[in-house]
Formats: sequence, structure tokens, C-alpha cells
Amino acid sequence: MAKGPDAFRTISEAADELNVPQHVLRFWETKFSFIRPMKRAGGRRFYRPQDIAVLRGVRALLHDAGYTIKGVQKLHKEQGLKRLLAAADGDIGPRPEGLALDLANSDLTEEGRERLLFALDDLQSAKRRLDALLDKG
Repeated sequence: MAKGPDAFRTISEAADELNVPQHVLRFWETKFSFIRPMKRAGGRRFYRPQDIAVLRGVRALLHDAGYTIKGVQKLHKEQGLKRLLAAADGDIGPRPEGLALDLANSDLTEEGRERLLFALDDLQSAKRRLDALLDKG
């Protein structure tokens, strides 16, 4: 029997619905403070429909639009959850400036893609610091 649209989802149900592994959802919880599923006794996660919508937006931005984790964090900070929910509905908006990677068509696993995006985030941050140092000199 299928659950209704307003029913809570377990992590396995949420992962299946979003087409990502469960460990990716746990990882996103550590990176995005706005992802807070309900936790019951024993730490079991339950995702509300609005949690799934936010996760769908995060997934669209990371996997389809090429945003980095820091890019999604910045977008949330500047534009709030409404922007993430818009991405969940397909309104991804412009691609982040300077990002030339197309990871959607690569042969990477989801975990490999996440690692690569995390490394890219670090490299972009290091570049910004170097650029700032060069501008001072």
C-alpha cells in the first residue's frame, strides 16, 4: 500500500523518492542546517513532505544545476527556503558563475560526484583567498 502525499517518509523512502543513496541524505544533514528531519526514539529519521520538497531543491541545485555545497548554502542564506523550493519545482535559475563542469553526464557514482563537488568547493575557496592576497599586493 502506497503512502499518501502528506505521510512522513523514512530515510530509505526519501532516498528512493529523490534517487540518492541514504548516506547522501545523512551527509547533506551535516552540510545544510536547514535539513532537519524529525528523529524518533533510536535516532530514526522521518521526513515531512516539506523536508522532501527542500531536499528535492537541494538535489536539483547540486546535481542538475552544478551548484557546490557552499553555493547552495550561500543561496539559502541570501534567498531562503523559498529559493530552494523553487528549485524543487524546476526553477533552477542561472548556473553559478565560473562553473564549467557537467557532472550530470559523467560516469561518476553519486558518492564520487559528491566528493568531486566538495573538492571543487575547497578549490574555489582557495582561489578566492589567493585572488584576495594578489589584489592586496
